[in-house]
Amino acid sequence: MLTGERLALRPWGPADGPELNRIVALPEVARWWAPEDFTRADDEACRYTIVVEGAVRGLVQFYEETDPDYRHAMLDIFLDPAVRGRGLGVEAVLLLIRWLFEARGHHRVTIDPALDNEAAIRAYEKAGFRRVGVLREFWRDHADGVWRDGLLLDLLRRDLPG
Repeated sequence: MLTGERLALRPWGPADGPELNRIVALPEVARWWAPEDFTRADDEACRYTIVVEGAVRGLVQFYEETDPDYRHAMLDIFLDPAVRGRGLGVEAVLLLIRWLFEARGHHRVTIDPALDNEAAIRAYEKAGFRRVGVLREFWRDHADGVWRDGLLLDLLRRDLPG
């Protein structure tokens, strides 16, 4: 378990699934995150449940590129809209990034939100991420099937705030 000032990241477990499924189905989250069953493990991602005051409030996950010449980690996160606006997403992302740098030896982390997800982009930039470029027609919107642009951001270990 990774512990921050106001939240903890605990390894995901199937018991977290029902609450994560409820959160991801909320319109504010479902707009950006395709439907998925969080009672089942994901073979590709390493998932952590975001816990605030003992309650499941979201999920952060990472993938790793293990080729030594391209080694880095990639993040995804969603947070219950009921706790947004308190800096918890930034805290969760930074907690995981510090662990990825210190324990996993990464020097770079990327994240790739939808280009029009302005609130998420502001939060990632508060965490220290920098814009790298636009990923044209990067993701297919599950609501209408239209290909939409994404924004690639990265954070280097040397640029980590604090």
